Amino acid sequence: MEEALLSIEGLKTYFFTEAGVVKAVDGISFSLMKGESLGLVGESGSGKTVTALSVLRIVPKPGKITGGKIEFSGKNLLKNTEKEMQQMRGSEIAIIFQDPSSSLNPVYTVETQLTDVVMAHQTVSRSEAKRKAIEILNLVGIPEAETRMREYPHQFSGGMKQRVAIARALACQPTLLFADEPTTNLDVTIQAQVLNLLNDLKKKLGMSLVMITHDMGVIAEMTSRIVVLYAGRVCEIAGTNELFERPKHPYTESLLAAVPRLDMRKTLRVIPGNIPNLITPPSGCRFHPRCSYAKPACKQRIPILEEIKPRHIIACHEWRNISLTGEKAAD
Repeated sequence: MEEALLSIEGLKTYFFTEAGVVKAVDGISFSLMKGESLGLVGESGSGKTVTALSVLRIVPKPGKITGGKIEFSGKNLLKNTEKEMQQMRGSEIAIIFQDPSSSLNPVYTVETQLTDVVMAHQTVSRSEAKRKAIEILNLVGIPEAETRMREYPHQFSGGMKQRVAIARALACQPTLLFADEPTTNLDVTIQAQVLNLLNDLKKKLGMSLVMITHDMGVIAEMTSRIVVLYAGRVCEIAGTNELFERPKHPYTESLLAAVPRLDMRKTLRVIPGNIPNLITPPSGCRFHPRCSYAKPACKQRIPILEEIKPRHIIACHEWRNISLTGEKAAD
């Protein structure tokens, strides 16, 4: 039996604002196996990034984890002290943020930013930390690494900046890497290079990877299993091919129908309405106001997560009564 590296049960992360309590993550549960590539998918505001920040325990104020359990390598991270979490961040769990321009410090050289990470987690001299920094920059494909590491972030292109951000995240070879929309601000050619780089590094370093995105094309390329989130809750969890070809939740079907394809002609469908206000979310299933299959029970009762077949989990009252359309993941 596969061993879970990360196990999240009933996670609740709320933001206590003047307008009210925003239930950004409201009872999310899923697991990640050792060496697995997992996708977190959903529209903006579905809780993807907040879930990752909760695991790292860096949820910005006024956010607060109010319930649930996060187990990493058998330890409950919510019971760790801040000092223990500081030791884990970067060395065992790392994150690549969406915009490298804001995550890299503009007033420090790349060398300083990489060597500081290494020295914070490993007992090495500065010269040894510099050697490791050059090594990781070479690994992520930055040419003339020894020269370029003396430069500042603004002297790098967008794609190269993202490679520096990846290098910083991987400097101490973490066991788990979160990649939060790592290619959003890059052009298509550079996107492909960064995704290929992440795939190669995952294999070389034996990491587990969580890809956070709303791009189903990226998910098809990068992951073996998918967690679909909507308005702070899990809708569906399944293997990537299974989910693409045989979706069981109406929201998953809607996401797939909205994806353009270069390898086939298809009519794109728009998901009606908007993601709900999470201060006053809809009763019952949060997707019901936008769902064409909704019945009265969907408005009244919260659907529970149930395993309908091995490793395929669904939260929908009507899944037995509806037939949904999927599509093949691109080869």
